[in-house]
Amino acid sequence: MGSTPYIAIVDDDEGVRRALARLLRSLRYEPVAFASGEEFLGSLPHRCPDCVLMDLHLTGLNGLEVLQSMRERGRAPPVIVVTGFHEPGMHERCLAAGAADYMAKPVEAADLAAALSRALQIS
Repeated sequence: MGSTPYIAIVDDDEGVRRALARLLRSLRYEPVAFASGEEFLGSLPHRCPDCVLMDLHLTGLNGLEVLQSMRERGRAPPVIVVTGFHEPGMHERCLAAGAADYMAKPVEAADLAAALSRALQIS
């Protein structure tokens, strides 16, 4: 990991991507945003992030499918799954699939900072 951790934001909502990028910059991270799981997966051969903030309900591949594809490709940075539509049992499914954490939107800055700190310690 470099001096400034590179955090990928994978969310199909442009407003959420912008807000998370601003928040990550304020926390002294280097955010790079992706509008889809497919776009993010296409970037992995070029640069693997130190951590990923990924929406669960994406257009196209969903967050669990992207997480599974990352693992199959041997790319396993910590992933924090973020969702605005919590479903019973989904927290457990995400963690079982390899997610480092699971958070509900809207994400509080202090909670995200703590989750990122934990995730980056295990990477």
